[in-house]
Amino acid sequence: MSDLRARQLRRNMTEAEMRLWARLRANRLGCHFRRQHRIGPYVVDFACLERKLIVEVDGGHHNEPKGAAHDARRTDFLQRDGYDVLRFWNNDVLARTDNVVETIWSHLNSLQR
Repeated sequence: MSDLRARQLRRNMTEAEMRLWARLRANRLGCHFRRQHRIGPYVVDFACLERKLIVEVDGGHHNEPKGAAHDARRTDFLQRDGYDVLRFWNNDVLARTDNVVETIWSHLNSLQR
């Protein structure tokens, strides 16, 4: 996936991605996150490179067989590269933002700096 595609995704974030980005940006959790960041052939929603943590915000199409298979390949690639991957559903981010952020924060604290 090209850097142009990553820029397009940054400009067209979903409501859930925007809400989570407002909580992750500017080192708010003590870690620098990048949004819509390219890693290998994939663009991930949010990446903390220093702790090798990926945060994905998934919509309904990720629940379909084709989407789930793509996610499995993508997660396998990222894990082989040393990343932990956390996935949250859009509706969870929108309805329980504080819980999602707490889960991310807890996971960050469990990773070595």
